[in-house]
Amino acid sequence: MELLLTLLTWASALGSALIAGVFFAFSAFIMTALGNRPAAEGIAAMQEINVVVVRSGFIAVFVATAIASAILAVFALIRWDDPHSGYWLAGALLYVLGTFVLTIACNVPLNDQLAAADAASPQGASVWATYLTDWTWWNTVRTGASLAATAAFIQAIRVAPA
Repeated sequence: MELLLTLLTWASALGSALIAGVFFAFSAFIMTALGNRPAAEGIAAMQEINVVVVRSGFIAVFVATAIASAILAVFALIRWDDPHSGYWLAGALLYVLGTFVLTIACNVPLNDQLAAADAASPQGASVWATYLTDWTWWNTVRTGASLAATAAFIQAIRVAPA
């Protein structure tokens, strides 16, 4: 059981870090670069990114990290006296709520709205202007949550075994 918990903690730490890095890249420069292009080009590029991402290795890491984190949350509650529990629970809540659920609740609806937009139309340009601001804001929140989850899982690794 201890080996499983150690592996889940490492998987959650590494998965959270990978996801934080991807999200950081989007907030730090990808969205700015897309926003610097004519609206039709930026929309078309982001529409394609949103199609490709769900068929990529990203989605496997994104979902597997949520599952591993959720399992750690259950163990944190079952074994609350374990010195790792607080860090497992914090990391799990940060990742599952601040990254996974936030993505479903905020970023995916924006992606769906953009997918329905006609890149060449004035309405599409209006959707794009709002999308750039709103999507990047929520993405930056996801970045922080993923990074904080990484820190919590790393701290769980650092704690002496029970």
